[in-house]
Amino acid sequence: MATKIPVTVITGFLGSGKTSLIRHLLQNNQGRRIAVLVNEFGELGIDGELLKSCQICPEDEVQENPENTNIFELTNGCLCCTVQEEFYPTMRELIKRRDSIDCIVIETSGLALPKPLVKAFRWQEIRNAATVDAVITVVDCAAVAAGTFASDLEAIAAQRQEDDSLEHETPLQELFEDQLACADLVILNKTDLVDDQQKSEVVEIVKNELPREVKIVSSDYGKLDPSILLGFESAVEDNLDDRPSHHDTEEDHDHDDEINSTHVILDRTFDPEKLQETLKKLAEQKEIYRIKGFVAVANKPMRLVMQGVGTRFEKFYDRPWKPEETKQTRLVFIGRDLQSSEIESELVAL
Repeated sequence: MATKIPVTVITGFLGSGKTSLIRHLLQNNQGRRIAVLVNEFGELGIDGELLKSCQICPEDEVQENPENTNIFELTNGCLCCTVQEEFYPTMRELIKRRDSIDCIVIETSGLALPKPLVKAFRWQEIRNAATVDAVITVVDCAAVAAGTFASDLEAIAAQRQEDDSLEHETPLQELFEDQLACADLVILNKTDLVDDQQKSEVVEIVKNELPREVKIVSSDYGKLDPSILLGFESAVEDNLDDRPSHHDTEEDHDHDDEINSTHVILDRTFDPEKLQETLKKLAEQKEIYRIKGFVAVANKPMRLVMQGVGTRFEKFYDRPWKPEETKQTRLVFIGRDLQSSEIESELVAL
């Protein structure tokens, strides 16, 4: 175990706060040399850019020597579907650099199943050099409290007992449960958005989906000490039988065909408040799970990060625009049956 690179897999649904958690980890790495592999659903890499702007790696050094960056982006599909095409070559490159890496953190897409990714660590070339230290599942406490991925637990249990063949769960609920079932640690994020009773209800919902004893910790904006996240030594790839999945009996699996990612790029500035109101209306009108991206604001030298889960939004300035950058507004939308032309027309009308 000591000779292998420990790998921490960060999973969790869209907008749960995985990127914020990793960004805080990088900024408080306590001397650890951490490589990060980011998997995004869609072609536009927003999360990878956010991590690169955490100011751990000097930007001028990365520009002059791109091989020095320890942040890798995979944007050609969910890792659970593209393990061989996407993940395997990147891991081989990371293994070659093992003398300069203390640990690896993988941020999966919010639509990815963790178990197929962990299975890849059984491949001989990877198994000899790396091990899954832990799977950490991040839960959006406010979203679960609002009933987004859970209903009456007692009613569901009763229905299952009466008829195992009944379909009671949406694909998103199954995904939520699979991500919890694979966890070594569950992080309840965004707890500042719920009261004590709601938080207790979410804890019960989460516990109901855990197949074994797993620690649950609370967090706001992913601000946790690295010692909580690293050093589990679970060797997850060796005990997958204890981590049940809805897809264990399938040779392959498909995501809901209607779930898609689209993006809009506009060479113009926006008033942040007006843009946010328009995006909220879009989220109400269409089935949009996640909105994230960068916004150009008039007379502002810094780039605005805007993120939304359903109709709940947050925004902050992450860094100054670079002299060579075009001040564009770039937004990614993830949901069901989304058309970029329809979304763009709404934004252009602002």
